[in-house]
Amino acid sequence: GKRFSYMRAAADGIPTVRPRTADVLALQPDLVVRTYGGGHDIADFMKEPGVPVVQIGFPQSIDEVRGEVLRVGTELGKPEEAAELVAEMDRRLWALAERPRPRREVLYMTPAGVTAGEGTLVHELFVAAGLENFQDRPGWNPLPLERLAYERPDLIAAAFFESATNHVDNWSAARHPVAQAQLRELPVVPLEGAWTACGGWFLLDAVEALATSGENTR
Repeated sequence: GKRFSYMRAAADGIPTVRPRTADVLALQPDLVVRTYGGGHDIADFMKEPGVPVVQIGFPQSIDEVRGEVLRVGTELGKPEEAAELVAEMDRRLWALAERPRPRREVLYMTPAGVTAGEGTLVHELFVAAGLENFQDRPGWNPLPLERLAYERPDLIAAAFFESATNHVDNWSAARHPVAQAQLRELPVVPLEGAWTACGGWFLLDAVEALATSGENTR
């Protein structure tokens, strides 16, 4: 879990609490910030004691990430800081857009054997990096092993491989010899889980790694 938190260094030393209403209320908070923790009714339970809840959404595009950063920053009383984060995102995207963009196809791969197509935030990252998605089916799907047997992308975007605990089964499509050959023989861009586990401004780290993949692939 810690590997997938972009803010883990900033959170070091801060006490943690289980996302249960009673445990949270025992702390007498002035504000609760949540994504999915505590179940979908926790905001209603917080209304009676008068504890406001800031709900962080699940953006599916870079534009939605911008909007979410601005909204949450405003609700937390930090609109200027949020605006600066968004401005920095845009500066980094502009710098990437100025780079030469040769046509290259990329395949997203996880240890669980899942890949991402159009309609996912991962696909949006590929587009922002100037890459084409090898996966031609929308949404989240198993790795296209049959297609990979006779076609290959130009590079692999490998996510969450830094943690052995991300294997949902003893066997997955990522362990198939065809998939293993891609990881072994093609350029691989390692995407840290912390970059893509949540839809925040730090997604730009992943976009930059992908856009500069000719410089830092193995």
